[in-house]
Amino acid sequence: MSTERLFEPLSLARGKPMKNRLMLAPLTNRQSHADGTLSDDEHKWLEMRAAGGFALTMTAASHVQPVGQGFTGQLGVFADDHLEGLSALAAAIRARGSLSSLQLHHAGSRAEPELIDAPVAPSEVAERGVRALSEAEVEVLREDFIAGARRAERAGFDGAEIHGAHGYILAEFLSAASNRRTDRYGGSIENRARILFEIIDGIRAATGPDFQLGLRLSPERFGLEIEEIRDVAIEVLRQQKIDYLDMSLWDVRKEPEDERFKGRSLMSVFTELPRGEVRLGAAGKVMDAADAAWVLDAGCDFAMIGRAAILRHDFPERVRRDPAYRSPALPVSAGHLRDEGLSDIFIHYMRRWPGFVEPDA
Repeated sequence: MSTERLFEPLSLARGKPMKNRLMLAPLTNRQSHADGTLSDDEHKWLEMRAAGGFALTMTAASHVQPVGQGFTGQLGVFADDHLEGLSALAAAIRARGSLSSLQLHHAGSRAEPELIDAPVAPSEVAERGVRALSEAEVEVLREDFIAGARRAERAGFDGAEIHGAHGYILAEFLSAASNRRTDRYGGSIENRARILFEIIDGIRAATGPDFQLGLRLSPERFGLEIEEIRDVAIEVLRQQKIDYLDMSLWDVRKEPEDERFKGRSLMSVFTELPRGEVRLGAAGKVMDAADAAWVLDAGCDFAMIGRAAILRHDFPERVRRDPAYRSPALPVSAGHLRDEGLSDIFIHYMRRWPGFVEPDA
């Protein structure tokens, strides 16, 4: 298993190529301001990763509506007030030699109730105070995703990624368990995926020919069925309107939970699909050089780097210099994470992940 392929350029159907096959995963960090404007801490964190050699540096999930805020300190892209900070960030990422992408997000029923009046979702969840969107509001949601992509382009980002994973609002539309609508956005998987395809079409129509568009999907949990998400991926790849598909798998080597797909890796369900000019990547416990090389050997075009990029801002450069590179052993000290560009707020958030940060003395 060689790491050499990780440092081959990767062309995309639109815009500039990736200089290598290592993409920064969109990572929740809670560092921005209450109004969604970018903080100096979040700017520093992302600029350091761009400087560390990532071919594409992606922001954390950025909400496209105030009611879609999923966590405190979340970056926003729902208002022109966000443009100043986003423009500075896009310019800094470009100056560091990396492509930039802004992830478009709406938390749906997973929004934090203390941050908003009442969460919204495809269907009502009465016991949690979640209200169902009207059909007119679904159309507004679609337009706000498109407007977020336009803002990303105006700010100078090379592209944007649509967050359709992890039980957030677009994944809630895809799931028959959470989408019980009887209008054109509910029922069959074609109807449940309608908003996703309308968003893709709308962004393509609203942005320039070099604007790079990605899509994040997850095929399990939150009521999602592997077979249905595979069928959505097949159609997305057939249409060739996105530039890359980012499969969030929690563990790139895991077997599917669905008994019908046992005996193979979950990733292989997607690597076997015809993809044309769309590039395919995967995320999930890619911690070392060997892990990243394995993702490519197993059929992906690039690897998404998450926790390993928290531990070392220059993960790509370390892998380039040392094909046997391994991430620091966990737990690490708060001082180590500060040196890697994490603020105290981000470090506090990482303490939620068992065994990641050493306990305070």
